[in-house]
Amino acid sequence: MKFVRFIMKNAAMASVPKHIEHFSKFSPSPLSMKQFLDFGSINACEKTSFVFLRQELPVRLSNIMKEINLLPDKLLTTQPVKMVQSWYIQSLIEILEFLDKNPDDYKVLGEFVDALVTIRNRHNDVVPTMAQGIIEYKETFPHDAVTNQNIQYFLDRFYMSRISIRMLINQHTLIFDGSANPVHPNTIGSIDPLCQVGDVVQGKYEFMLLGGIKEHCLFFPPCADKKNLPISIVYVPSHLYHMLFELFKNAMRATIETHENSNNLPPIQVMVSLGGEDMSIKVSDKGGGVPFRRIENLFSYMYSTAPAPQMGEHTRPPLAGFGYGLPISRLYAKYFQGDLQLYSMEGHGTDAVIYLKALSTDSIERLPVYNKTALKNYKVSQEADDWCIPSKEPLDLSNYKVAK
Repeated sequence: MKFVRFIMKNAAMASVPKHIEHFSKFSPSPLSMKQFLDFGSINACEKTSFVFLRQELPVRLSNIMKEINLLPDKLLTTQPVKMVQSWYIQSLIEILEFLDKNPDDYKVLGEFVDALVTIRNRHNDVVPTMAQGIIEYKETFPHDAVTNQNIQYFLDRFYMSRISIRMLINQHTLIFDGSANPVHPNTIGSIDPLCQVGDVVQGKYEFMLLGGIKEHCLFFPPCADKKNLPISIVYVPSHLYHMLFELFKNAMRATIETHENSNNLPPIQVMVSLGGEDMSIKVSDKGGGVPFRRIENLFSYMYSTAPAPQMGEHTRPPLAGFGYGLPISRLYAKYFQGDLQLYSMEGHGTDAVIYLKALSTDSIERLPVYNKTALKNYKVSQEADDWCIPSKEPLDLSNYKVAK
């Protein structure tokens, strides 16, 4: 029996490249927040979801797996990246097993939910594991041809793909596992159709104070629309929590470090605004700000102000030291067509603004697709810059003679 399973496993592994090639020819199908919501609340049909996911998940997995294979061999041979690849291959194999199964069989539907939970758990550590692989690669081959820009492009797409895959899995498992969410009974899967932004902001701030952050004042004006009703949108609270955690952490850290000798810390101010198209959250601090030239670095996966972590450390937040807090937070904002921007004044402070879509019909998944355009971005460019690079030393004009 073990021998038979061994043969079947090897056969499945051997067919993986063929399946990746097949499914990567299809573009992912982005869903809007309204589609997610309508499906879960009005037309919730487990069979329909099963049929969609057993086709869509291989497409999303295969598209990003094609891009993983475009990474340099020296990076692909690091142990963490090999581990991530093995997780993706195993998950693809497990989903493909359901392609020929009968959607009318309730046992099959139950097995599918169990498989999705297994896949989700397997991928829990994808972000720090891939990050560790990048660190090992850069340390071992600091002068290799791959540029930070290439890595930035790949990681943005890789982590965005991961967010979208987990969104699909969470929606299906939360809706069809047969139990309601006791903490958020009104949610549709992971989506809150009436996500009250003010409550999320206040709740996340208070949570961080309980976590040992030195307390100081949060100035939070009443969060209400023109009709004096609490501002709410259709959104995924956990995504908003993630973004706010990062912004509050940075604002608190900057404020405390800048005013460490002061008895009174200036408040962190939060403003929420709802317009016809955008729902915006601005977190403002007086933590000294950062130089303009460093703003873009703050969104780079290769940049961090914290010491580099080692795999297996459990005494710090899971992404501390990787420099991934702001880049991943911006991906969460962009996932449903929003954004996250920083506006800083060195010597004063920083405004961080989260932009989200006000309408659920406009909140549509932003998904990477593997094609010729994507392929070009993995080709390393060694061409000279077409802008002059400022010299570190001033030009000594005394060496130049004026022609007569």
